[in-house]
Amino acid sequence: MAGLAAPRRFAVGFGLVGEPKSLLYAPGIGRGLRQAALSSHMHGHDAMAFADNETTGGAPQTRRDFLYLATGAMGLVAAVSTLIPLIDQMNPDASTLAAGGPIDVDVTKLEPGQNVIVRWRAHPIFIMRRSEQLLKTLQDPAVVARLSDPNSTVHQQPPYAQNWHRSIKPEYLALVGICTHLGCIPQAFPNKSATTPTADWPGGYFCPCHGSKYDLAGRVYKGVPAPYNLPVPPYRFVGDKILRVGENPSGESYSLDSVTQI
Repeated sequence: MAGLAAPRRFAVGFGLVGEPKSLLYAPGIGRGLRQAALSSHMHGHDAMAFADNETTGGAPQTRRDFLYLATGAMGLVAAVSTLIPLIDQMNPDASTLAAGGPIDVDVTKLEPGQNVIVRWRAHPIFIMRRSEQLLKTLQDPAVVARLSDPNSTVHQQPPYAQNWHRSIKPEYLALVGICTHLGCIPQAFPNKSATTPTADWPGGYFCPCHGSKYDLAGRVYKGVPAPYNLPVPPYRFVGDKILRVGENPSGESYSLDSVTQI
């Protein structure tokens, strides 16, 4: 990572808008990715951007890198007419990013039901704002009965997120967006649907690779290939506006390296 250029700023939407105000940075995506891969899903309102490292060794992309790009491309094709509001994010320098330093996101810019994806320590991090209506589904007995680990007994989250909403504040969710089956990136479909992305959809995250399903707290459903809930990264709130990924709340000790599976 030595000599890495300062990360570029990208607007969350379909193309750069004036002076970009959102930094979404993706280390390790391989040479030649000059433009951001931006996606917004018509149902799930995912927003994602990747920036090139300008690597020079010519090393081939890894399978997971390919999956990151493929998933972003699918979302882009699916929603050519959708624009996502800008998400303000601080602009840490390259050495901070390389060391896995904290990433700040202004969650007040999120619309209810909107899911954005940022990069931290080479992981895609989902941040969703859940409305009161969406939160009610997390305690719906019919939904809870279909979950594999509804009480989050497997160590996939810090103690401060081992609750029914798997978060510090019920309204805001932070997850590592990597399917615990084979490492694909699930897509957000927060609303119930009879047909999309699959029949009798209750709302949550859907992995298009092999059909794994998670609810709006990242809890995995029974009968799917994924064995575990989506991990929760270390994070805390800085005031009322900023969600900081990469730091625990005061007095808490938790590392993503300790979870059962990413």
